[in-house]
Amino acid sequence: MTLPARAAKPVPWTYRPLTLEAGLRGAVNRTPGKLALREGNRALTYRQLVDRVDRVAAAAAHDLDLRPGERAAIIASNRLEFIEIVTGLSSIGAAAVMVSPRLAAAEIKFMCNDARVRAVFVEATLEDTVRAIDFATVERFIVIGKDYEDWLARARAARPDAAVEEWEPFSIHYTSGTTGRPKGVVLTHRSRTLIFYSMAVEYGCYSPDDRALAVAPLYHGAGFAFAMAPLFFGGYCEILQRFEPDHILNAITAARATNIFLVPTHFHAIFGLDSATLAAYRRGPLKSIIANAAPLPQATKEKIVDFFGPGLLHETYGSTETGIVCNLRPQDQLRKIKCVGLPFPCTEVRLLDEQGREVGPDMVGELFSRSPCQFEGYLDRPDETVAAFCGDWFSAGDMATRDSEGYLYIVDRKKDMVISGGLNIYPREIEEVLYTHPSVAEAAVIGVPDDYWGEALKAFVVARAGAPESVQALIDHCRECLAGYKVPRQIEFIDALPRNPAGKVLKTALRARNEPAPRA
Repeated sequence: MTLPARAAKPVPWTYRPLTLEAGLRGAVNRTPGKLALREGNRALTYRQLVDRVDRVAAAAAHDLDLRPGERAAIIASNRLEFIEIVTGLSSIGAAAVMVSPRLAAAEIKFMCNDARVRAVFVEATLEDTVRAIDFATVERFIVIGKDYEDWLARARAARPDAAVEEWEPFSIHYTSGTTGRPKGVVLTHRSRTLIFYSMAVEYGCYSPDDRALAVAPLYHGAGFAFAMAPLFFGGYCEILQRFEPDHILNAITAARATNIFLVPTHFHAIFGLDSATLAAYRRGPLKSIIANAAPLPQATKEKIVDFFGPGLLHETYGSTETGIVCNLRPQDQLRKIKCVGLPFPCTEVRLLDEQGREVGPDMVGELFSRSPCQFEGYLDRPDETVAAFCGDWFSAGDMATRDSEGYLYIVDRKKDMVISGGLNIYPREIEEVLYTHPSVAEAAVIGVPDDYWGEALKAFVVARAGAPESVQALIDHCRECLAGYKVPRQIEFIDALPRNPAGKVLKTALRARNEPAPRA
């Protein structure tokens, strides 16, 4: 099976590619001395930021010998260097593979090998762990907080002369499918740049006068986008290394932040603070709050509107592959219950039944979307790429309805992905790990409601005959193989997994076991 081919057309002589680097250069031309980026007690003006981006580009090209189309990984927490490394690599046509620093060594190894990464930028705290991995293609390590500054200082700060096309890969983010096998989602320069323009229109908070707080992990597609968009338009962004609810509220006030991106778990933690602390920060300077990654409970929405003020909250739905698909705007938050809003700018949405036919109002269909912001495909997986599309319409596997006004509602997941604390988790991956334990005969993992995390992982396990039923042993086994957030919070031993006549595990039956019994 091959991907659809498109005929090449001549490029006009006036053509200039859409790239993130172009946004930064526009900002430095306007306001070179303006403060662009801060993290703790470190800060960069636009002139300093572009100087460092150019040094990354020069060093990556001449010292690391990275060529257009090749890849380097970055394994780091939220920090200034993340932005300059990713942008510097992109300006010479090298794609950044963004890897969570929370992953287990086996997971990091798979992603870097799968992407054929030639160089790794890694935080000093993770250096020993990462260097111990037997990578297949990695040739160099640049350690942030150790030798990175010297590496940067040796490079010449000059604008790269590489011809980077907007449809070439900008970054690669790994996600998993129904098989549990991670896939590299290839995002182009064009898709990232256009999503920024759409965000600026929809959220109204990315002008040169706006100020953003970046709290979500930068290695995550959304986390990076909501940190980079302010810089693209010449605004200000302050990066926070970790989330602490009282610190966030203080930072909003201290930074005079006009926008912030948060996930439901962040809000739960904020509203868990004592009443005196909350009262001190009520109705701050924010003019836009963007929520994403998991559905916001209606009760939480009401608290957000009451605490931060009306006319601020946007609830956004999307995926790594599509970017943002739709958004529920502030005026609809308390009017449209359990709704994800209307399609994003430049985005079309269809709801299709199993025969590929459009469903009517209030009928459930699989949600397909298309826009200039969607991904290029799964890295080196053409069959899986084609399987996710219906023509040029992409589906993340979510089922939805549309009301008479055109508003969309997600009702279920066709796939079994769990979203816990704003992070996507794929049960099959955990199931495969459980199956490697000698006491496990069968395993199935689901997401169960959790007041704090949104969803928590629960594993149902059938033990092998004669094997001990030890919950702690299975948790310890998972911790050896998986990142901490992928370890089930609950494990229940059962006699047999419920299955249909074809042998497929009925996860709906497993979820029903966790629902409270109806009141008499």
